[in-house]
Formats: sequence, structure tokens, C-alpha cells
Amino acid sequence: MDFSTDERTELLKKELVDFMYGHVYPAEAEYEQELEAMEDPFAFSQSPTLQRLRAEARSRGLWNLFLPGEEGAGLTNLQYAPLAEITGRSRTLAPAALNCAAPDTGNMELLAEFGTEEQKDKWLKPLLAGEIRSAFAMTEPAVASSDATNVETSIVRDGDDYVINGRKWFITGAVNPNCEIFIVMGKTDPSAHRHRQQSQILVPRDTPGLVVKRAMTVFGYQDHYNGGHGEIEFNDVRVPATNIIGGEGEGFAIAQARLGPGRIHHCMRAIGMAERAINSMCERADERVPFGKPLSDQGVVRDWIAESRVRVEQLRLMVLKTAWLMDTVGNKGAHTEIQAIKIATPSTVEWILDKAIQVHGAAGLSQDTFLAPAFAYVRSLRFADGPDEVHKNALARNELKRQRARREARANA
Repeated sequence: MDFSTDERTELLKKELVDFMYGHVYPAEAEYEQELEAMEDPFAFSQSPTLQRLRAEARSRGLWNLFLPGEEGAGLTNLQYAPLAEITGRSRTLAPAALNCAAPDTGNMELLAEFGTEEQKDKWLKPLLAGEIRSAFAMTEPAVASSDATNVETSIVRDGDDYVINGRKWFITGAVNPNCEIFIVMGKTDPSAHRHRQQSQILVPRDTPGLVVKRAMTVFGYQDHYNGGHGEIEFNDVRVPATNIIGGEGEGFAIAQARLGPGRIHHCMRAIGMAERAINSMCERADERVPFGKPLSDQGVVRDWIAESRVRVEQLRLMVLKTAWLMDTVGNKGAHTEIQAIKIATPSTVEWILDKAIQVHGAAGLSQDTFLAPAFAYVRSLRFADGPDEVHKNALARNELKRQRARREARANA
């Protein structure tokens, strides 16, 4: 395994770091003020600061870096990993500035792989251009959505249309008025095999019967930067049958294909968040002087700093290995490693942020640093794309199976 960066990645890293220090970091406070002053703070896409940064990013070739193939930047997962980490240092602004923000990234990958030419032309092209936003509607309040086969939203064929009824919540991006298309997961055939009951379908925002009921908070934060997490109702929503993605019964498989890259992208950005937390923790520890000496001279603080460095380096190696495997043996071949980083990364970064907050004292709980909203966000990642416990159970089941097979092979040798 060779994790060294190639010439193209090094050039992009240099360009991206220059963009971050020259444009993104200085604009963070201004961006916050713009959102607070907006009549609709979820309409972050309309921010003049964000629009200015997006134009600058495009001019530098820092656009759609997440998407492989001709439709995107053509980078491998291993090439994208260090770039995504850099953007994670400014979670609220950098990914959106580069058109590399969830959930649009996953939706664009889904449409690029499974969409028809008509669907790509109508929805993928404007998403790639950054003209619109999108949402992925799977999670439901009435069922345990950690098991995606539980979804109860119905998608019923009626002539040349499908009729959709159901309720979703914590749908990221849904409250943003610029979110023009929803990819909705529901059941087309409840009598089929449990993994063939689900389908995915495209529902434009202005379709009659689609109602965004409210924005869901996360630890009290509205998360305006992602367009909010909405609760949505579908009341006899009717769309053309051509809006189905892939075909009936393919929804579960498509969801799994979408979630693999999404999980590693979250982990890549979270490592950048952890690095910024370590930077902030060290700076604060040098500045603050309680009981006659700097915090950086306190043994417990040094222990936190050392542990943070060790843990983030371990995470980075795990993520790079996973990216390398996804590139060489495919997402299915890297399934165990994807599960492992999804388990390890959010909880580890949560630990690092917690220690950085402690070093900052009351300021760490306030709006004056990035730490409190970052903590709320990374805690939510332990649910996003599947909770820790589901991944641990599946990983352990596969590990037990693998170990049994090894024992049987030795016994039969």
C-alpha cells in the first residue's frame, strides 16, 4: 500500500491550502453574519460570500473534486482524501464553496451511476454546476430507520405515474429553498424479498402534496450551512413513472452503493475538523495561565494533546487504507474497512473536540469558537449513514464468519 500523493494531488493541495488561507478562513465570520441577517437563514446558497468563493474555486479548478470520471474532477478516492480533509477544517463553508458538500455529493454520485440520460440532463447537470441543491429522503420517524428495509413510505404505480405517501425527517438540505429535487426511498412491493421491496424516485420540490413541515435541530443548532434537516410529508404526491431510479426493487442496493463513498467522505472531512481542534487546543493552552503557569504546562492537558495527535494519525491511516482499497478492489471489497472507519472516526473526533472544548473553558461552549457546533455535528455522524451499533454488529458478524472459515481450513489442511 502506497499512500504517497502524486503530482496532481500535490498541486491541488497547494492550490486548496492557498484558497483556504487566502479566501475561506477570512470569510467565515462574514458568512455567519450574512446568514444571521437573512430573512431565510436556510437559503445559504444565496449568500454573496459563498457565491464569491464558489466563483473563485471554479477559477482555480477546485470544483466537484469528489466525483470520479469525466463528469467530475476524475480523482481517485486516495487522491481526494487529503483534499477533503483540508475542506473539513472549515466544515460550514469550504465543502459548499467547492460544490463538495453532502448530501449533494452522494446524490450526484447516485445520479451519475444509476440515472437515465433524461434524469442526468434534468437534475445532475444543474447539480454539477452548483445551480441547485438536493436532498436524500430515507429516514422516517415512525420506524427504526437504522434498518433501511423498515421504511414505510409507499410508492404505488398508477398508470403512467407513481403516487407517494409517507413521512420523513432529518432530511439534510430539505429546508433550503434552493433544494429543488428530492431522492425519495420507499416501498413499491411490500410482498417482495425484504431487500427488493424498496425503490428510489425523483420528486421535484414544487410537486403538489410535498410539504416541508419544519426544520429539526441538532442539540439546538439549526445547521443552516447544510440547508437544515427537514421533516417532510408526502401526501398523494404524483410524479411520472420515468422518475424511478434504476427500477422497481433496486432502491436498497442503490442506497448501499450511495452510502459507501458518503461514509468515507464524512470521515475524511472529520479528520480535518480534528486537526483544527488540535490547533485551537494548543494555541489556547499556550495563551491561558491559571494558577501561575500556562495550561500547556499542565500534565493532563499535555496528555490530551498527545492522545489527540496519536488518535488522529491512526484515523488518517485507516481512512487512507480504505480509500486505497476502494480504488483497487471496489467498494464491496472494502466493506469491512468502510465499516471500521465509520465506527472509529466520529467517536474519536468527538473525543478530541471534547478535550479542545475543555481547554477553552466556557468559551468552548459558546458561539465564539467553532468547537460547540462542530461537536454537535460530529455527534450526529454517529447516526448518519447508520448508527455505530449497526456497523459494529455487521463487522463482528463478518469477522466471526471469517475466523470460523480460517479455523475450518486449518482443520481440513
